[in-house]
Amino acid sequence: MDKIQQLELMDKIRRELKDLEQSQTAVLKKVSQIAAHNITLGVDILDQKLPDLQETMDANVVAISEISEAFEAYRNKFYNDNKMGTQLDPTA
Repeated sequence: MDKIQQLELMDKIRRELKDLEQSQTAVLKKVSQIAAHNITLGVDILDQKLPDLQETMDANVVAISEISEAFEAYRNKFYNDNKMGTQLDPTA
């Protein structure tokens, strides 16, 4: 695999990580909405289980964000170290 192909794959992974982060954030929002609705209902099982689920989902969002940022730095270093700016067509 040449360096341009590697960079293209890195860009694909970067997009997938961002998509994953957004998806997990959406799931966290849904869990929070359910918890808010349950304030009115007061269902015990939801009162017991939702806080743990929210904590887990929040930790997942943080972990994915950290991975995404670290991968972004890795990709940018690869780009700069291999002088990719001179190899790529800026109009593409």
